[in-house]
Amino acid sequence: QVQLVESGGGSVQAGGSRRLSCAASGRTFTSYAMGWFRQAPGNERDFVATISWSGSNRYYTDSVKGRFTISRDNAKNTVYLQMNRLKSEDTAVYYCAAAPRGSYPPTLQYEYDYWGQGTQVTVSS
Repeated sequence: QVQLVESGGGSVQAGGSRRLSCAASGRTFTSYAMGWFRQAPGNERDFVATISWSGSNRYYTDSVKGRFTISRDNAKNTVYLQMNRLKSEDTAVYYCAAAPRGSYPPTLQYEYDYWGQGTQVTVSS
């Protein structure tokens, strides 16, 4: 089992920045690629970004490329999502998730075994 707890959500004005954190506990953190998904009201949960177990590979959905950066600190069992130049359409509940080592990049929900409870990010224009 892996437990994931997100933090860092809140309200921010358009153009601003926010950093989300996801702390993991349980099984070996480096056994998993980590990802971030988001779900806006009335929408499905969508892939945002993923990072390989070593941190050497990162993959983003097109809408956040150049604005968001995913990173991880394996010594702290934590994955981050730095979000810059935020837009109103980034408003959503953000979830972190853990995917067992397998094909990379994991961009589909079913590829992830464990999920956090989510943290709300609201971007006001």
